[in-house]
Amino acid sequence: MNKFHVTFLTIFPEIFPGPLGFSLAGKALKQNIWSYQVINIRDFGLTKHKNVDDQPFGGGNGLIMRPDVLGKALDYALEKYPSSQIYYPSPRGNLLNQQYVKRILNKKNVIILCGRFEGIDERIIDEYNIAEISIGDYILSGGEIAALAILDSIIRILPGVMINSETINSESFEKDGEFAGLLECPLYTRPSEWKNRKVPDILLSGDHRKIKDWKYKQSELITKKRRPDLIK
Repeated sequence: MNKFHVTFLTIFPEIFPGPLGFSLAGKALKQNIWSYQVINIRDFGLTKHKNVDDQPFGGGNGLIMRPDVLGKALDYALEKYPSSQIYYPSPRGNLLNQQYVKRILNKKNVIILCGRFEGIDERIIDEYNIAEISIGDYILSGGEIAALAILDSIIRILPGVMINSETINSESFEKDGEFAGLLECPLYTRPSEWKNRKVPDILLSGDHRKIKDWKYKQSELITKKRRPDLIK
């Protein structure tokens, strides 16, 4: 199986790999389960100041990242990985969910274009058939934090990253798992009593069938209360 590779395009290359260099993702990086490259968009900037942005046509606030600059950076990235799917973190993109994560994982080689300022020229999106992707209904200062979140969600489910791969099937949003897309049930560990709060007796009973039923019912209750949109 070929390793998963991601190319980040950013004006802040020092951000990467950031938290992806630690814990499970960092260990997987050292084991060559996944790899990354960072391309500094400013290397393709204009004039001695390496400008990458300009005023928007038609007026409006802020600055827009130029298509001629971004195009050169993308062409450079695609020379090395010509089959890469390009993603652009954007609040107007399709909302990232666990099923979307799995589809990205199957691409093997991806490029994530991290925008800044007010955004990027629309012609870049059209020319390179870029998929816009959102991590939530809120605004960030740039695409880098979103890119890290997207990659973390992918890396953790790569084969060989998690010691117990069965753990994935019991997590929230896993439609193929035992909780069928529900939110995860409450979790408990030692001590069995803490600040007068006790672990539910059923979890200490040793009756695995009843425990499984309890977990499912709890997941269902939490999902109905907090995310009724997930209930079909």
